[in-house]
Amino acid sequence: MKTNQHLSGLIAAPFTPFNAQDEVNYASIDQYAEFLISQGISGVFICGTTGESASLTTEERKQIAEKWVAASAGRLKVIVHAGGNCIPQSRELAAHAQQIGAYAIAAMSPFFFKPASARELVDFFQPIAAAAPSLPFFYYHMPSMTGVSIDVEEFLKLGGEAIPNLVGVKYTHNNLMEMQQCINLEDGRFEVLHGFDEILLAGLALGAQAGVGSTYNYIAPVYLRIMECVRKGDLKEARRLQMISVEVVKIIIRHGGGVRGGKAIMNILGIDCGTCRRPLTPWGENELDTLRKELEAINFFTLQK
Repeated sequence: MKTNQHLSGLIAAPFTPFNAQDEVNYASIDQYAEFLISQGISGVFICGTTGESASLTTEERKQIAEKWVAASAGRLKVIVHAGGNCIPQSRELAAHAQQIGAYAIAAMSPFFFKPASARELVDFFQPIAAAAPSLPFFYYHMPSMTGVSIDVEEFLKLGGEAIPNLVGVKYTHNNLMEMQQCINLEDGRFEVLHGFDEILLAGLALGAQAGVGSTYNYIAPVYLRIMECVRKGDLKEARRLQMISVEVVKIIIRHGGGVRGGKAIMNILGIDCGTCRRPLTPWGENELDTLRKELEAINFFTLQK
């Protein structure tokens, strides 16, 4: 396995761009990558929840991964989410990620037939991680979407013995006690990527060094300033900045959540992401204008500077 130096900074979870024919708009990824780099993003976590992975074919996921690796040209660390409900499919995606030169792979728990214990989840992931033995492997923990709420500390203990390239967890949950246990497990052996943008400050206070999130796509400077404030010990300003992100999150929730609302924001900013695949609904008449006005009301368009 390649030497895994702990990630730091912001890792955006990119949206998957679609065109008017509901096909993946691969050409948009070049501009998208340049935008993220200009905003100070250090990596991308592709084809996860934000990337609508469950709505993509295996071939689409492969081509998206290839495009992000090529567009990044070594300037972004590309983490390929290879997870799903099917081990052979996930093994194919993991092996492909290694072949094209991705930085790491990740996988969420299966979410239809669900593992009942940490041991069962380790057994599910073991052959997937083994398909890309030279890449670091992250467990993507998001119980609000998968419905799987296993003990993550126990998973890391068991997985650390059974999966040689397991390096940590993308922790998208609000159980901060468990998150703290994972960060401190075995003297910090495992990397814990903070996954809830609106409480990044809490994760940093517990010792997280990197965050993965969808709102990093469009207000990365706010979060980078939060990180800088924490380093300087200016918690008052960090709290003020965190509340800015909370206001943005409140708006996107009103517009269908992080994927649907976030894609709309990217389109407003000039990054062509198109709409979402069903079952997420298309935007209604005048909805983008309404969204723009709501964003203007909180001075959103000054936050990318």
